[in-house]
Amino acid sequence: MKVARSIWYSNFFIRLRSWEYWPFGVVQFPLMIYWLWLSLKARSLFFFSASNPSILLGGMFGESKYDILRRVPEQLLPKTRFIQYPASRNQLVSVLSEDFTFPVIFKPDIGERGFRVKKIHSYAEAAEYLNASTGDFIIQELIDLPVECGVFYTRFPNDDSGKVTSLVLKEMLSVIGNGRSTLQELIFNHERAKLQWDRLKEMFASRLNTVPERDERVELNPIGNHCLGTKFLNGNSHIDDALSSAFDAISKTIGEFYFGRFDLKCASLDDLRKGNVKIMEVNGCGAEPAHIYQPGFPLLKAWQTLFVHWRNLYRISTQNHKRGIPYTSTKEGIQIYKKFNAAIKGNKKAPL
Repeated sequence: MKVARSIWYSNFFIRLRSWEYWPFGVVQFPLMIYWLWLSLKARSLFFFSASNPSILLGGMFGESKYDILRRVPEQLLPKTRFIQYPASRNQLVSVLSEDFTFPVIFKPDIGERGFRVKKIHSYAEAAEYLNASTGDFIIQELIDLPVECGVFYTRFPNDDSGKVTSLVLKEMLSVIGNGRSTLQELIFNHERAKLQWDRLKEMFASRLNTVPERDERVELNPIGNHCLGTKFLNGNSHIDDALSSAFDAISKTIGEFYFGRFDLKCASLDDLRKGNVKIMEVNGCGAEPAHIYQPGFPLLKAWQTLFVHWRNLYRISTQNHKRGIPYTSTKEGIQIYKKFNAAIKGNKKAPL
């Protein structure tokens, strides 16, 4: 029985029985076929570039996070500064000492899926991040608010108003002490944490053999990214007219923004409905309706949601095209992708 249990709770079987852990290409394969069909209809492989005209490729890939954030009203943002590569240690220290107090968040300006997003606690850690960087990055104030979520907004150009089409609530990766087990044992008894072991064993090297007190909560990852172990929860039951109205107003301050996800923090769901939020990132048409990643969400239902998502993207893009917004050419789109891919490879090779 112990052998069978060990196999069943191995990392391989944890991933196998939960599609949320499957490789991106496997889950997205049916959508790739659909994208090709939509491309034929639009006569452009990069038709989605017209979805958000003010963002490079509509925000599918390669866009600058900082450039998008600069369009957002300042009162809705955490304090954010841009560090251009290459930067000196003195330049970095100057920005940190003048504008921030530790801890802060560092993240690549061009990136995806949480790679090299890191909570920085000291000048020494900041210098390590700088030395390992291969491109521009952003420093962002750490927002200490209890609710973190992703709000997906959709508006058709021919309509005066849009609506929220997905709400994901994020539960940070953590373990709860029982007064007996070491932190390492708690991690190995927690499926989501166990999958992050290679990273956690370095982050918590000095604490692995300590015993958290009963009911003590140990946060293992402060970054709200699914790839880093954050649990995504379906919050669509909280979507209402007030929420849609709030994000309709916010989206219109950005410019021609029709389709994408706001990743943010707020004090409560009531504040969320009022638009009292701090927006950490604005992701364009490359973002997903992330509520589908709730554990146990049916794969067929997820595919159905993603097909609707892509159909909306096609409708928005073609409506904008009829208004005179050009599609990015295949040649230019490939050039942007190569640059983006090089940036991602550099981030992945850089030490965490």
